[in-house]
Order: sequence, then structure tokens, then C-alpha cells
Amino acid sequence: MAKNKIVLAYSGGLDTSIILKWLKETYDAEIIAFTADIGQKEELDGLEAKALATGASKVYIDDLREEFAKDFIYPMFQAGAMYEGQYLLGTSIARPLIAKRMVEIARAEGAMAIAHGATGKGNDQVRFELAAAGLAPEIQVIAPWRLSEFRDRFPGRAEMIAYAEEHGIPVTASAAKSYSMDRNLLHISYESGVLEDPWYDASGEESKDMYLLSVSPEDAPDQPEYLELEFEQGNCVGLNGQRLDPLGVMEKLNELGGKHGIGRVDMVENRFVGMKSRGVYETPGGTILFTAHRKMESLTMDREVMNLRDSLITRYSTLVYNGFWFAPERLALQALVTESQKNVTGTVRVKLYKGNIIGAGVKSPVSLYNPDIATMEADPTEAYDQGDATGFIRLNALRLKVSSGVEQNNK
Repeated sequence: MAKNKIVLAYSGGLDTSIILKWLKETYDAEIIAFTADIGQKEELDGLEAKALATGASKVYIDDLREEFAKDFIYPMFQAGAMYEGQYLLGTSIARPLIAKRMVEIARAEGAMAIAHGATGKGNDQVRFELAAAGLAPEIQVIAPWRLSEFRDRFPGRAEMIAYAEEHGIPVTASAAKSYSMDRNLLHISYESGVLEDPWYDASGEESKDMYLLSVSPEDAPDQPEYLELEFEQGNCVGLNGQRLDPLGVMEKLNELGGKHGIGRVDMVENRFVGMKSRGVYETPGGTILFTAHRKMESLTMDREVMNLRDSLITRYSTLVYNGFWFAPERLALQALVTESQKNVTGTVRVKLYKGNIIGAGVKSPVSLYNPDIATMEADPTEAYDQGDATGFIRLNALRLKVSSGVEQNNK
């Protein structure tokens, strides 16, 4: 009889290398290793050979960068999503794409289950499994870190390293870094280790070498750099006159943002599983895109449409953070967002300087800004009669006067 098959989300690190071998032994199954190329760069070097040497029967390393930019990052940014006012959801938005591709591979290979190496304390376990539930409820999910037999076998890093040596698993058995990191096209996140102390200064000299995407603002160029972003229906389609696809936009913005020290965030956030955690993020390109998109909206989006969309930002951001990308409510919100973006078209000019993004101009063929109406001089269009404001103010003041009168009478 053919063996069962399990598709494992594989990074090549110590955890997923151990999990690959452990799954193969425990379930007597063929392990299909899957790695999504979503912008990790050199982290992908040698992964296929390592997975095969560890015991994988087959390895998928799929370039999903363009899909990530076009179908995940761009729609999320159209929604103005920012979790708890600071986090641009770089890790959160990558997980549903990885889960989507894992499910596709599992179905193509006839696998009984998918597996991941997310810990039982983090958000990623929820994101992977909610995405899988929304796409393929018939496929089983195996989460070794939530299984007591796995935790009993590997109570710490030392036991994992010993297991790797015993089974000839090709991992680097060096001392753990003072932090962990996760990288993709949108950002790099850093957490754990020294960063678990919220008083630790992650912007200090001792942490300077931690950052990979950006220089510190202090070390950024002393001269500002101007950048023009072209938008069509809420999507950035070009930079400085050059037409680019979403992947090209993100790569170029990362380069420019990193050069000028843009996009570093240090925050304590609320995990879905109930605890607070401290994370440090580098999102250079995403921060530029987010800021420029908002400036484009300020010129082209109707006030009440903007207010409606903005009222949903917290809800939308929480859905992404918590792993509900494929949930019907997120899809419904996205339809509203798409409608809101139909006139968000034009050009935004910004100035990049030592960690700052400074607005330097905005224009659009569908601008809602009319200088003839807004001018403090005589309005040549006669569209606005200043005398009309008297009645407008009187009507809006009525309830305040009534409320104040009641309070005065009750004193």
C-alpha cells in the first residue's frame, strides 16, 4: 500500500528540519516539503538539497512573490490596514498565501494532511489553520508543537540539536541568536530573546547589526530624495515615470525606503491567543506605499466614502492579523474597499529624508479639490455662499443648546 503523504511548511531551520524527520517516523508517511518564495532572498539557498537530505520525498520551492504583492499586499493596503495603529501586518498577510499553496499541493499530491512548525503560543498557528479550514476543510492539519509527545521528546533546543546530530540532519547547531526573525517581500519582523524585555532599546548601537532592510535614520543620507508614485484605482503602477508591476514597485520601494531609514516600528502588540508580545519591524517599502496611498485618497476620495472605509480599518486589520483572510466577512469588506478605490488615481510626490516621508505634492485627473471653491478670495463659480454657513451652524448648534439648557436647569 502507498504511504500517507504530509505536506510540511518547511523553512530549513532547526525546528522544521526536526519536524520533517519526526513526522516521517511518527506517521510512517512521505513528507513533501514546501517553501514559498515570498521574498526571503538568500534564506532559500540550498533548501531543496537540505530537505531531501533530511528525508523529504519531494520538495516544492514556489516563487509566489508576484502573487503576494498583487493579490495580498495591494488589496490590504487599499483597505488602509494597520494593526493597533502601528503594524503593517507583514507576517500576518503572508500566512494565508502560504496556506493556500500548501492546500493546492496537498490536493495535487493526494496528501492526507498539511503540517507546520508554528508554536502553540503564537498567531501563526491560527492563521495557517483558519486559512486551511476556509479553503479545504477536508484536509487534516498537524501542529507538532501542540502535541504532548512532540514536546516531551523535544523540551528544549539542546534535545533538538542532539536529535539532528543523531539522525544526520544537516542543520547548523550553533548558539541561538538573541532574537528570531521572519522575512518576506513586505517586511522583516524580529522578536524573542533580548527583545522580550520591552525596556531594551532596539534602536541602540548594540542592535545596529540586527537590521537587514534599512539603515538607521541617523546613518541615512544627509540629502533628501524625491519620489513620484503613480496610482490607478488605488494601486501603485509606477515610480518616477517608470511603469512597474506590483512586485517591481515593492522591490524598488524597499530599496529606497531602506536607504533613507524609513519604516522601523517597535511595539508591544496584542496577540490573538491572548498575550502581549513585543515585536520590532522593518517595512521600508510598505511604509512609503501606505503613506503615498493615503495622500492620493485625500485628493480623490469622497469624504463620506472615506469615513465609511476608515470606520472599518480596525475591523479589517484585526481580521488579517487574526487569520481570517478567507473568511466571508473579509471578502465582503474587500468588495466595499474595491468600490471605494475606483477614483483613487493620480500622482503623489514625496520627499524621503532620515526616516521621514514628507508630502511634496499630489495631482489627479479626477481630483475632488476645487481651488475656486476653496479659495479665501471671491469664488468665481459662486458655488459656495458664505452666508449659508449661518443657518448650517445654527442647526448643528441646536442640540448643544438644548443639552446645555437641561444641564443648567438641573444645577
